[in-house]
Amino acid sequence: MTPTSPADDLRLPPVAPEVLAAAVESLTSRLRKKLDAAIEQYAALPLAAPADGLDGVAVRCGEDAVVTLVPGPGGAVTAEDQARCSCLLAPRCLHRAAVLGCCPLADPAAAPDTPSESPESGTGAESAAPVAEDASAEPEPAEPVTPTPAQAAAAADLWAAAAAALAAGVPAAGAVPQAELLRAAHTARLADLHRAEAAALRVVRGLRSARARHGSHRTADLAAALRELLLTTALLRSGPADRALFGTARRAYRPGGALRVFGVCREPVLAATGYGGVVTHLVTEDGRWLSVADVKPGGPARARAAGTAPVSVGAAALDHAALSRGGLLISGATVSADGRLGSGRGVRANPVPGLDWQSGPLAALFTRPLADAVAERLADGPLADPEQTDRLRRPVGCDLLVLGAEADTVLARELDPATGTPHGPLIHLIAANRHPDLAHTANLARLAGRPGLRIRVLARVEPDRATTLRPLAVAPVPGAPATLRLPAEWQGRADLGYDLLQGTHLPSAEECAAHAAPVGAGPDPLGDSPLWRVRRQVELAVAGGRRALAEAQRSGTARSDATALRRTGFHTAADLLSGLTGEADRRRRDAFGRLGDPDADRYAASWLAAALHLTAAEREVVRTTWHI
Repeated sequence: MTPTSPADDLRLPPVAPEVLAAAVESLTSRLRKKLDAAIEQYAALPLAAPADGLDGVAVRCGEDAVVTLVPGPGGAVTAEDQARCSCLLAPRCLHRAAVLGCCPLADPAAAPDTPSESPESGTGAESAAPVAEDASAEPEPAEPVTPTPAQAAAAADLWAAAAAALAAGVPAAGAVPQAELLRAAHTARLADLHRAEAAALRVVRGLRSARARHGSHRTADLAAALRELLLTTALLRSGPADRALFGTARRAYRPGGALRVFGVCREPVLAATGYGGVVTHLVTEDGRWLSVADVKPGGPARARAAGTAPVSVGAAALDHAALSRGGLLISGATVSADGRLGSGRGVRANPVPGLDWQSGPLAALFTRPLADAVAERLADGPLADPEQTDRLRRPVGCDLLVLGAEADTVLARELDPATGTPHGPLIHLIAANRHPDLAHTANLARLAGRPGLRIRVLARVEPDRATTLRPLAVAPVPGAPATLRLPAEWQGRADLGYDLLQGTHLPSAEECAAHAAPVGAGPDPLGDSPLWRVRRQVELAVAGGRRALAEAQRSGTARSDATALRRTGFHTAADLLSGLTGEADRRRRDAFGRLGDPDADRYAASWLAAALHLTAAEREVVRTTWHI
C-alpha cells in the first residue's frame, strides 16, 4: 500500500446509511465508547490505492489493520462486503466502523435496489434543481392516509432517535446516536416513509458537520432538519396524515412525450453526500422548468470539470456549456418528479438553437414585479417538505441596480421595467455556493465593485433571510447604460459558478458612478425582531443539548428572554419559550422521591412547538420585507 500524493486525488467514497449503521451496531459496548475518538483519528490518516489493484481506497489504521473500501458501480459503498479490514476482529472491528464513519453519507437513491434510468441517480443534488410543474396549476386536496402499523412503528422509532439526539445536543450526539438515527432511517425507507428518511439523513449530516467544526456548518440548518424530522414523525405516528408527509422515492421517471427545451444557465453542485457535478437549468416552450444533471462522487474538481462534460440525454452532441446557451428537441422524454430529464434507451434528442433572455418563455420572467414573483415562491410556507418545495426552487428574474457591498453581500435595488428607475426594498445578493474553488464569490465581489452597474439577474429566493437572492447567472440589461459587456461566445449571459467575470466585461467605474444611487439602507426587520431571543434558545438546545437549556433556565437568561418577548407583544412566543426551558429543567421522581431520567418525549414536543412557531413567524417577516 503506497501513500497517496496530492496528484492521486483519492477520496473516501460515500457510504450507504444502512451499511454504516450495521457496522456500528456490530461493535461491542466497549468498542462503541472508543468510536468517536477513532473516527477523529482516522479522518487524518492518508489514503492509498488498494494493494490488490482494485478500484477503491485503503486506510492503514495500525500495523496489522488496513481497511479497504471498494465502492460499487454507483461510486458508493452500498454492501457490507465492500468494506473490509485485515485485522483478526473483522468485520466487527473498530477500524472498519471508524473508517466508514469518516465517509460521507450516500444518498439512498444510490443503492442498487432503486430503479433509475439516468447516471445522475443518487446525487444528493435534488435541492439544486427546479421541478417541472405548471405554475398555474393548483394542487388538489387529497384525503388523509392512515399509516400502516409498520409505518407507524417506523415513525415512532425515528421520533425516539431524534428526541434522544436533541436531548444530547451536538457534543454528545456522536457516532452511536447517529447510527441509531441511520438505522431508524433505513427502517423508514423500507416502510416507504421517504420524507422522514430524508430528514433523518440531513440531521446526521448536520451533526457530523457540527462536530467536525466545518466552516460551512450553521446551527440554524441543523435545527431546521431536526424540526422537519420531529414534525413529520409526530404527525405520522399520531394517525391519518397528509399524503405529502409520506414523501416519494426519488428518480421515479414518468413519460414526458415530445419536448423542446432551451438552456437557461449552469449551476455547479457540491453535495454534502460527497458528490460533485453540474445541473443545467432548462425551460420548455410553455414555461416549465426542467434540468439535466451530471453529478457523481467527487469534490470541487469534479464540479468544475462537469461544466463542460457531455450531456447524457438521448446521445445529444452537446456539452453542458453548450446546452446552457442552446436547446434540445427531445422525443420520448422521461421526467422525474423533481424535473430531472432522464436518459433512457427510448429517449432521442437533437440540438436546436437556443434563446436569449429577451425572447421566448424567459422574456416574461424579467417583466414581472419581483415582489409578486417572490410572493409566489414563498407560498409553500416554511413547513413544506424541503425535498418537494416546487415553487420555492423556481428561479426569479429581475433587473437590478448595484449599490455597493456590505461584507460578502452585494446590495442592490430593483429597476422598474417601465422607467428603469430603482425602487423597492434593499436587496441582498449572496453567493449560491461559497466554496473558493467555484466562481460565485469572486464574481459577486467584482459586481459589488461597480456601484451604479445595471444587471439582469436570474436567482433563487433565500427564504430564511430578508430580501435576499442567490444569483445563478447574470446578463446585460437591454438598452440600459452602464451594464455588462459580455463576450460574444457567452451568448448574452454569464453563469456565475463557471464564467469568471473580468474587468473588460464591466463598464468603467466612472461610467457606473454617473448612474449610481444612494444605498439608503434601513433596519433589518428580521434581524431586529425580538424573535432573535427565541432563536437563541432554540438553537442553544440543538448546539448544547438539554443540559445547556436547563442551565439557561436556572441562570435566569431564559426568563429574561420571555419577559422581553411579552413586553414587545410576542406573548405566544414567550409562553412557548417558557414551556421549553421549564421542561428542559424538569426531572421525574419515582415513588420514593428519587430523580429519574428526564422525559425525552415531552422535551422534544416542547422544543418542536417553539421551533415551529419561530419558523412560521420568521417566514412571515421575510415575506413582508419584500413589500416594504
